[in-house]
Amino acid sequence: MSLIEQLKSDLKEAMKAKEIVRRDSIRAINTMIKQVEVDERKELNDEDVIKLIQRGIKQREEAALQYKEASREDLFQKEMEQVEVFKSYLPQQLSNEELESGMKAIIAQVGALSMKDMGKVMGVATKKFAGVADGKRINEMVKKLLG
Repeated sequence: MSLIEQLKSDLKEAMKAKEIVRRDSIRAINTMIKQVEVDERKELNDEDVIKLIQRGIKQREEAALQYKEASREDLFQKEMEQVEVFKSYLPQQLSNEELESGMKAIIAQVGALSMKDMGKVMGVATKKFAGVADGKRINEMVKKLLG
C-alpha cells in the first residue's frame, strides 16, 4: 500500500472515530499533495510525499515556536499535536548513534578533513539519509564531527 493510499484509509478511520486532530492533519497532508500534483502535473511517489510531510513538520514547528513566544499555549498545543500525526507517516528515524556512524563513514568516503569540506559531506549525507534524518540533524552532526 502506497503512502497516499494509507493516508486515504487513515482519513476514513479518523472520520469514523471522530479524531479531529488526526483528521485535520491528514487533510492538511492531502492538501499539500494535491497542490503539488496540480502545480507540477505529476503523480507523487512515496519519496515525494515524505518530503512534503517533512516540510509540513518544519512549518508547523516554526509556527508552534511563534505561538509559544506569543503566549498562545492553545495554538502551540494544536500545532504540536499535528506535528505528532505528521511524524507518524515518516519512516523510522535514525538514532543519534546510527546517524553518527553513518556520517563518519561518509566523511571517510569523501575524504573530508575540516569544515571547508562540509558541502561535500552534506551533499552525500542528505541523499543517503533522506527521510530517515532531517537536514538540521545531519547538519549538526557534520559540524560536531568536523568542527
